[in-house]
Amino acid sequence: MSGQKILVLGTGGTIAGTSAQAGDNIGYTAAQVGVGQLLAAVPGLQQAARGVLVAEQVAQIDSKDMDGQVWQALALRCAHHLEDPEVRGVVITHGTDTLEETAWFLHEVLDTRAKPVVLTCAMRPATALTPDGPQNLLDAVAVAVTPGARGVLAVAAGEIHGARQVQKVHPYRVNAFNSGEAGPLGWVEEGAVRLVQDWPLAPGVPALNAIENVVNAAAWPRVEVVISHAGASGTMVDALVRDGVQGLVVACTGNGTIHHALEAALLRAQEAGVRVVRSTRCSEGQVLPKPGDALPDSQGLSPLKARISLMLELLH
Repeated sequence: MSGQKILVLGTGGTIAGTSAQAGDNIGYTAAQVGVGQLLAAVPGLQQAARGVLVAEQVAQIDSKDMDGQVWQALALRCAHHLEDPEVRGVVITHGTDTLEETAWFLHEVLDTRAKPVVLTCAMRPATALTPDGPQNLLDAVAVAVTPGARGVLAVAAGEIHGARQVQKVHPYRVNAFNSGEAGPLGWVEEGAVRLVQDWPLAPGVPALNAIENVVNAAAWPRVEVVISHAGASGTMVDALVRDGVQGLVVACTGNGTIHHALEAALLRAQEAGVRVVRSTRCSEGQVLPKPGDALPDSQGLSPLKARISLMLELLH
């Protein structure tokens, strides 16, 4: 078993937000409370950690403003602590808006075959009448200290999700996340983890090369997401190509279908050297490729996660 130290890395978000009125769950300002103060306000958190609990502030932002610079800093701190034999796991406090993207990025670049990285969050600010952040923090720490836990995970509203499947599906309710047709990995009940699926597989050795690419990145490849819809045109794609975009992910209708005008522009972009990947805008399922497809598919990744994987491929 690994050591008995749990690192909690703070990045801001609603969980660290405050409002002038306790009953206001939408008019708050995110990222106002430091991670150390957050931990100190949760009764029983130290006991749940079963050892040393250490806080470190990596960023203090509203997660809608997440960017590559913060990702880089977060990945480096995670990699540093995961190598420490005294560390049993890492917990990250994060905003809900881009949590699924950060989770997938960390899944792709960190070696989490032996220790977990657990992201948690809140839909209500720290000053709410009934904030959900304290329970989510307790649950995240409970997952981090569970024997055998591994991979990049998301914990919220008592549910445990893997980085590949997790997605935010509601803008307001406290149980705002799900894993689509795959379902959650399990639940946290009164501090105990009950799994119904195995812990997710970590990418393993390739992640070691990925983190080196992140460390050495002077600039992030530019990858944008476009959507196919009724009446779509290729104007935006043509403009992005002229502006120097390096990759495009298209959120397709149905099974990877694209409006003919948009598809023509995407094919022009691909011929010009831009990497193009198809995903589906459907919330469940994935694109099933056909022989002769002119544009490659995302192998089951959502458009947002396909963008991250394509960024990392271009970075390599």
